[in-house]
Amino acid sequence: MNADPTRLKLAKEFGISGIAFSVARVPDTTSLFYGSSDFKLYRVDSAADKPAPAAIAENGHDSYVTGVTLAGKSIVSGGYDQRLIWWNSETGEQTRSVEAHDLWIRNVIASPDGSVVASVSDDMHCKLWDAESGKLIHQLDDHKAETPNKYPSMLYAVAFSSDGKWLATGDKVGHIAVWETESGKKLAELEAPGLYTWDPRQRRHSIGGLRSLAFSQDGRLLAAGGIGKIGNIDHLGGPSRVEIFDWQKGEKKHELEDKKYKGLVEQLHFSPDGKWFIAAGGDHGGFFSIYETESGKLISQLKAPMHIHEYSVSEDSSTAYAVGHGKVAVFEFKSARPDAPPEPETKS
Repeated sequence: MNADPTRLKLAKEFGISGIAFSVARVPDTTSLFYGSSDFKLYRVDSAADKPAPAAIAENGHDSYVTGVTLAGKSIVSGGYDQRLIWWNSETGEQTRSVEAHDLWIRNVIASPDGSVVASVSDDMHCKLWDAESGKLIHQLDDHKAETPNKYPSMLYAVAFSSDGKWLATGDKVGHIAVWETESGKKLAELEAPGLYTWDPRQRRHSIGGLRSLAFSQDGRLLAAGGIGKIGNIDHLGGPSRVEIFDWQKGEKKHELEDKKYKGLVEQLHFSPDGKWFIAAGGDHGGFFSIYETESGKLISQLKAPMHIHEYSVSEDSSTAYAVGHGKVAVFEFKSARPDAPPEPETKS
């Protein structure tokens, strides 16, 4: 399908209990796994007439499940309890549990081929794990534990390139590192300070920061998302913000802010041809926005029925399955030319 980003619509929404922080979709299906604020991992068929989420196990994490990814036949989840847990995606059986980090795990992702799992945590480490054996491959260290104002930082974001060759990590103050996956070698550093707000009242709780990263399909561009400057630290009252880099040249291409739908850009995703990208997130509400990559122009946007924490895009880029505060939402991109008749021949 030739998905048209200007023909965006909210196709479906349904309620869930608690907050879903993370989602993984079984390839070529509408079956979703999501991690919840009630410490459980759920499975649901989003295409069912009456979707009924079911917990895959009673015993698992002891806190928020903040990362979920599909690696081969395993689901790997991470949480605030600092553990990574491997589950059989078909039976729901727990197959491995690893004490992975010293502080809260913020995100868990798998390489495109499913062979490597990456986790990031507030201990400021990114760790790469062999998906099959669960063994640690690399620990990537470049992010400082304290902000310039001597308060705790957080390591929120991690992303693989489409070929799995590179990995990017991003922290609260907008520092980004790009790594070679196989060797663990650091290749580049970038700075996005516009995504960090210093609270002059010196409160320790977290607000704002760089929350999402995504490589373009060709690996040339790297997008970083979060929130712009916040006036009131008690609210997500800043504009949603995206910065785009040509990371190999160290050049910043765009600084994009949206003051209509404010809040955090929780996830980014480039289209297969790289011509547009999705930015979704929220504050008390939510948004689903599409931008043109070359110009940075906002080309399509919807108010989401909830704050979106994460979404999964179908293989043909026609559908996005989003999870967040109390709901699952399905967004669709219609075909660019549905049932268009062929062009008439021109006689010479």
